[in-house]
Amino acid sequence: MRARDLRLVPIAAATWAASLAAILLPEAAAWVCVALWTLALAALGWAAARRSAGVVAVIALSLALAAVAASHVALAQPARQQVLSVSLTGGRAVDVTAVVTTKVERGPEGRLRFEARATLIDVGGARTPVDVPISVTLAAGEVEGGVLDLGSEIVARGTAAGADAGEAAVIVVFASRGVEVIAEPAGILEVTSALRGDFVRTASVLPQPGAGLLPGLAVGETRAVDAELDAAMKASSLTHLTAVSGANCAIVVGFAFAAAAACGASRGVRVIAALLALGGFVALVTPEPSVLRAAAMASIGMLAVLLGRTGAGLAVLCAAVTALLVGDPWLAASLGFSLSVAATAALLMLAPPLARGLARGMPRPLALALSVPLAAQLACGPLIVLVSPTVPLYGVLANLVAGPAAPLATIIGLLACLAAPLPWVADALAALAWVPSAWIAATAHTVAGLPEAVLPWIEGWPGVATLAAVGGAVALVIARAGRTARVDAALRGVAGTCLAVTVGVVCGGVALGGLAGPLTVPGDWSIAACDVGQGDAVLLRSEGRIALVDTGPEPAPLAACLSRVGISRIDLLVLTHFDLDHVGGLDAVLGRVDVVVHGPPASHDDQALVDALVAAGARAVEGHVGLTGRLGAASWRVVWPRAGGHAFPAGNDASVVLDIGGGGIPRALLLGDLSAAAQRAVHASDELAARYTVVKIAHHGSADQDPALYAALAPAVALVTVGADNDYGHPRKEILDVLQELDAVIARTDEEGLIALTRSGTGVDVWRERAPR
Repeated sequence: MRARDLRLVPIAAATWAASLAAILLPEAAAWVCVALWTLALAALGWAAARRSAGVVAVIALSLALAAVAASHVALAQPARQQVLSVSLTGGRAVDVTAVVTTKVERGPEGRLRFEARATLIDVGGARTPVDVPISVTLAAGEVEGGVLDLGSEIVARGTAAGADAGEAAVIVVFASRGVEVIAEPAGILEVTSALRGDFVRTASVLPQPGAGLLPGLAVGETRAVDAELDAAMKASSLTHLTAVSGANCAIVVGFAFAAAAACGASRGVRVIAALLALGGFVALVTPEPSVLRAAAMASIGMLAVLLGRTGAGLAVLCAAVTALLVGDPWLAASLGFSLSVAATAALLMLAPPLARGLARGMPRPLALALSVPLAAQLACGPLIVLVSPTVPLYGVLANLVAGPAAPLATIIGLLACLAAPLPWVADALAALAWVPSAWIAATAHTVAGLPEAVLPWIEGWPGVATLAAVGGAVALVIARAGRTARVDAALRGVAGTCLAVTVGVVCGGVALGGLAGPLTVPGDWSIAACDVGQGDAVLLRSEGRIALVDTGPEPAPLAACLSRVGISRIDLLVLTHFDLDHVGGLDAVLGRVDVVVHGPPASHDDQALVDALVAAGARAVEGHVGLTGRLGAASWRVVWPRAGGHAFPAGNDASVVLDIGGGGIPRALLLGDLSAAAQRAVHASDELAARYTVVKIAHHGSADQDPALYAALAPAVALVTVGADNDYGHPRKEILDVLQELDAVIARTDEEGLIALTRSGTGVDVWRERAPR
């Protein structure tokens, strides 16, 4: 690669660094931009004095663009601070009027999430006009009034909390009272919304799981992907196939450019046609970070064509990154944007030397095919560790098998989407696109089912650094294979040593979580709260008999927890209700359950889960007040919901609430996901004991709690089962303050990992996997 092709790298890096600093420290953004502008002017003066257009000019431009990005944050800060000054805490009711700015996605708990631009905040009748980005989360069934999609004007009703530093959203709105659509998308957004909706409906009649995956492959619409397929796609490192990339944009731009050329259009008209098609495509697939990166690169490429010039791929990437960060500095902290940039840079910079190195030991076509997914995984793996501390062992293999099918599904699926006004054409094209989509889904399920498909990894930034070092070592060993120079031999030796040490550490970690896992946890535990992310999975043990209350959102974390504590059979499974964060991990125990007590099913899908357990050998009983049983020497009883009750519909407020104690288990109450209203009803009943030693806090520590109930329960230990850095602000400060006032020992899975409780005389010993913060 020529040196001049690297000139934009420091400019993009400086802009990214300044953007990140400004958004993480917004109060200091003004000082950052002043410092950067001063340095930029000094560098510009130096360059002018030396009449140099070389290194100093690049430095000056880097500082100037970094200053522009920081200035953007500084200028936006007063409006953002105005919103944060509104009294939103304490679980106060908030009505927020906003316009949806992203696609509506289904999260791991089955809840909907989207970004929006708020225009009005109403707190207790005090109305504040605003113009800031927000994030909204709500249950799937709590939308009324029309189509919720990109461009819809809405009113979100619920509670709100400040977003984390670095987030584009100023606040997160928890729309517990639902979202009302007051105006549906208009203009081009109305057309694209209809096209996406029609395409999802057209695909839905085809066999699953290929049908649910097809809209994601074609237009990035992933709401139809079920939890099982989503987990398989993650375990096989194939989720990137549902993210619209540069290849998609290249196809659209190339087709429009060629069509205009075939009509005899001039170069300028061809470029305009391509850019218009690109704009329509972005509206269709929605402006996600990866889409913006791909569209910016395509636009710069078209500008180069218009000017009759060509540009290196890395230079185009750096120019696109710089332009996007100047326009939206908050992209600097976006994982999706970072992954998109890292993958593109890897394909441009890392794939060619990997292909050359691999070609020394295998046929060149195979080396080329392997180099692309390998480069992408080496570059993106460390970033993914931040949200999921695992490594897909067979990711490169899965991409090698599924990769050739992706372009077919994308192109034919996109044509099917655009053909929605002609149903018979759309149906035919969707059926054709289903074939490669089904192949990709089958590949994901097959690879995810292989032994040790996902390896546990070190969490947080240490995990990022370790995996980045491993990736660098792998790249060095492959790229410099066959070279005989002394420096190459030394580099391979260092890289090999790094790999050997890391393999030893990882193997030790796997052993710690498997065969040796039970040795690290107190052997006499009676209650164990598994760290399964944003969800519940609580184990109870008496005289060797095991109960599991809920299964968390995904099978893998639950399976790891059961392995860690040495559990292979579940005598009693309690499914408090059927939200995904409580039943999503069911596959980890399917076929290993004797009795299942479950909450009232709300749908055919809920009943299907119960039927699957029965088919696998379990006996099913619906839980209600009065149901009792034994677990070893312990006694348990259900204290909620009432049989045949209609005051609280199936779901959170009809969660099975379990009272258990004796046989080594301290008296415990597990509150499911009850809201404050349902908690008051339980409190008013005659079903509760006088007090409880252990209480599993309701709904992951949400703000919707009844302090009087917790005061009456007076727990010595409060278990908070919650995911780290979740989108809901759980556990909320309000409930933590209540528990602290009661002098309860608070044990949180998000900060402390696996938690094990052991009865000790009249008290309880609390063991934590990680030291509390």
